[in-house]
Amino acid sequence: MLLQRSALAIARRAAVAPAVRRSLATSAVRRDAVPDTKIKGIKEVKTVDDLFGPGAPAGTVPTDVEQSTGLERLEILGKMESVDVFDMRPLDASRLGTLSNPVLVRSAGEEQFAGCTGVPADSHNVIWLGMTRERPIERCPECGSVYKMEYVGPQEDHHHDHGHGHGWKEPKTMADYVKPEYW
Repeated sequence: MLLQRSALAIARRAAVAPAVRRSLATSAVRRDAVPDTKIKGIKEVKTVDDLFGPGAPAGTVPTDVEQSTGLERLEILGKMESVDVFDMRPLDASRLGTLSNPVLVRSAGEEQFAGCTGVPADSHNVIWLGMTRERPIERCPECGSVYKMEYVGPQEDHHHDHGHGHGWKEPKTMADYVKPEYW
């Protein structure tokens, strides 16, 4: 038993050399075997079909650029050309948003969530505020900062009804009970 343990301990410590060393020539040959496919730039993307990657050659592992599709591909192509496609900059936290001068939150969708951390920044925990096209203004209940969603998506939206014509009413919030002079 002691002999087995000693042999295992010695085997673990021993440096094991590979049986066949890989030469640089094999890597160079393999690299030459990969076909050169041109990746479209973000300025060349005109239709949805342009957002499909070429895929990887057979027998290789695809990169993100080769296999990504849709919005992920648009974002990767933008980052390759130093374009922030989704405008991921932090919101302006240097001032308190007011009704006359709210902090603008750009959105290409029907709704957008923004996290308020207070003024100055990080003065309270993150409070998530939801804004929609119907109710674009939200006020943080902790610090009172006002945020306004600026819709930048397509103007003609055929799916914008959301059942409003079928007797659906938006639920009331605390903002519905605040006296108008306080706004």
